[in-house]
Amino acid sequence: MHRETTPRRPQLPSGWRRLAARLPIPLFRAGLGSLFGRRLLLLHHVGRVSGLDRMVVLEVVSYDPTRTSWTVASGFGPKSDWYQNLRAQPKTLIRVGNRPYAVTARFLLSEEGAEIMPGYAHRHPRTARRLCAYMGLPVDGSEASYREAGRAIPFVRLDTAVGHH
Repeated sequence: MHRETTPRRPQLPSGWRRLAARLPIPLFRAGLGSLFGRRLLLLHHVGRVSGLDRMVVLEVVSYDPTRTSWTVASGFGPKSDWYQNLRAQPKTLIRVGNRPYAVTARFLLSEEGAEIMPGYAHRHPRTARRLCAYMGLPVDGSEASYREAGRAIPFVRLDTAVGHH
């Protein structure tokens, strides 16, 4: 299970930062998701309380073409609405580029996160350092420090449904 206690979780964006964070959603909806390549995906989720359709754009931490699965992280922790909504209803839809996929969310264990984060840091060193600093997770650039950070970050793997590639 993921640790609920980390040094600190960033505040949810508000004002213009929230607007900027949500800007990719209308681009995906307008059929321009290919602008983001495979780096971002649009996640549809259902509000666990409201039952309303919701959307969020997330960065793809890793992609496994063999399984046709994407791994994403909850930078705001396990209390993020999209994360909790997926816990309540793990079967959902995503859009990568302009292609929709039916997926099932699998919540990774902290040890799996420890395996994922060093690879992400290797592929995106500046972004990984900034993300960890933003989340209050100390890293010194070593693989061991990224493993420790990965234990504190909630990761979710989105596996495609059989026959829905």
